[in-house]
Amino acid sequence: MIDVLLADDQPLIRGGFRALLDAEPDIRVVGEAANGREAIELALRHRPDVALVDIQMPVLDGMATTRCIAAHAELADLHVVILTNYGFDECVFETLRAGASGYLVKDIEPEDLLHAVRVVAKGDTLLAPTITRKLIAEYVRRPPPAHTSSTLDVLTNREREVVAHVARGLSNDEIGSVMSISPTTAKTHVSRAMTKLGARDRAQLVVLAYESGLVLPRRHD
Repeated sequence: MIDVLLADDQPLIRGGFRALLDAEPDIRVVGEAANGREAIELALRHRPDVALVDIQMPVLDGMATTRCIAAHAELADLHVVILTNYGFDECVFETLRAGASGYLVKDIEPEDLLHAVRVVAKGDTLLAPTITRKLIAEYVRRPPPAHTSSTLDVLTNREREVVAHVARGLSNDEIGSVMSISPTTAKTHVSRAMTKLGARDRAQLVVLAYESGLVLPRRHD
């Protein structure tokens, strides 16, 4: 069973998401929060697997909430997914860096939301969808961060290759196919890279891959 926490200051949004999620046999909503502080309190109480967190909330916004969750050792297994009304929000990239595992627009199709919850609960990232890849590409294209390739020097060549594929949105199965290795081996390389780089999850690997220049955003004319 996947336990989900909802954090949004709009009751109708929370109610709609709850109805959709609770209708699934493998998902249940364990709490609803109207602001970031309530979200953290409920997360510590219920220890959910996934938290759907609105980027704009009173008391503590989505970014501050994500940072607080990432700072709690007791919530190390909680995967935060940021919700926004906009297709692009510069705050989202910062929130991914702070520890969020993904990013969704609130008008997402119901089946896509359900898929997203299941994907994140397994420890995978939500950076494969086109909108999120465009988000990262757009942000990185603007003010380039002051990071260099030395950030990834601790990785082996194989691990660097795997991280590059993760940044392009490939799953473990797809990485295995491209590199002619098993999905289990691909997962092992990803895990080792996260440990060496101090990354909380795959989402932060993507951030590091772009910031270090290992992967460059595609430009769309």
